[in-house]
Amino acid sequence: MKPIKRMEIVIGTVHADRVIEALRSVGVTGYTVINGVSGSGDRGTRRIDGVSGAFENCMVISACDESLVDPAVKKIKPILKRFGGLCLVSDAQWIMH
Repeated sequence: MKPIKRMEIVIGTVHADRVIEALRSVGVTGYTVINGVSGSGDRGTRRIDGVSGAFENCMVISACDESLVDPAVKKIKPILKRFGGLCLVSDAQWIMH
């Protein structure tokens, strides 16, 4: 196993491409997007409306080397400040295959 950092970013689905581009710009190339994420935060409750998807959230999950976390956070923070959402960073273990 390899120690890595796990980044979980919850953001409006319409803004996910901004987050993905921010990750890529600092060298984080792998990610997974989970659509249809609901929850509640400082900007209210986000539910899956199922009609247009315009107000739905998604979660972008990425695993990266620790050296890429600070540059990624610097790119993602302004996006979250403008559009809302959250970013969690935690330690993880990558099972190499």
